[in-house]
Amino acid sequence: MLAAERHSAILAALHTDGAVKVVDLADLLGVSEMTIRRDLDVLDERQVLRKVHGGAIVRGNRGIEPPSTAKAARQHAEKVAIGRAALGAVEDGMTIAVSAGTTTLELAKLLRGRDAITVVTNSISIFQELTGHPDEPNPVVYLTGGSRTPSDALVGPIANAALNVFRVDAVFLGVHGFDIESGLTTPNIAEAETNRRLIATSRRLFVLADNTKYREVGTNVFGRMSDIDTLVVDDGLAVADRAALAPHVENILVAETEKS
Repeated sequence: MLAAERHSAILAALHTDGAVKVVDLADLLGVSEMTIRRDLDVLDERQVLRKVHGGAIVRGNRGIEPPSTAKAARQHAEKVAIGRAALGAVEDGMTIAVSAGTTTLELAKLLRGRDAITVVTNSISIFQELTGHPDEPNPVVYLTGGSRTPSDALVGPIANAALNVFRVDAVFLGVHGFDIESGLTTPNIAEAETNRRLIATSRRLFVLADNTKYREVGTNVFGRMSDIDTLVVDDGLAVADRAALAPHVENILVAETEKS
């Protein structure tokens, strides 16, 4: 198979799934993983995809916000691991804020049955996860209200006004992207402002982000890397990247992903 044919097949698979893995592409195309890695390097240089640890993801424009349904299936095992790692920071008696996001939703799933905590959220999905099981003890949950974005966040003046009245023990925040130079970003300007209000509710900020979010930069900046107390990432983030981030973040917690 010619390189051009492989490149077309890689992009077709990426268009279908939103993300591809080196091992799967090698099996699909009948070539070595090294060949696939070289192909991904070429396509990354052409800026038609973004190479990440173990594969590649769609390279979107900075103002494009994928729907939560599209993001939920990507890096699912990594997100589960991140949620599990972040759970250790949630103690009984705490009031926490949990932002909308497919990674923070994995943390919320683990908070079911924790009736000794209080949760403030701007996510309908997280609110439903924590209140939709009447036969279980549930946390006390406050939903901000607001306008719903494609990423399932409630944002805007109503959400911001609701957040202004809360002070919590810790914030658990999902992000569109994090970058040493650009900081914490999102494609949605209203979500950026609501995220600033979420961060302002506490002096302790946990950012939950899988490895594909590193170096992803959205249009709107809402925080600096130095704002983060603990960055919770999966073990797919390269060791060299962790070392580069270490001077800019107080603590990096690496979640171990279960291998299938």
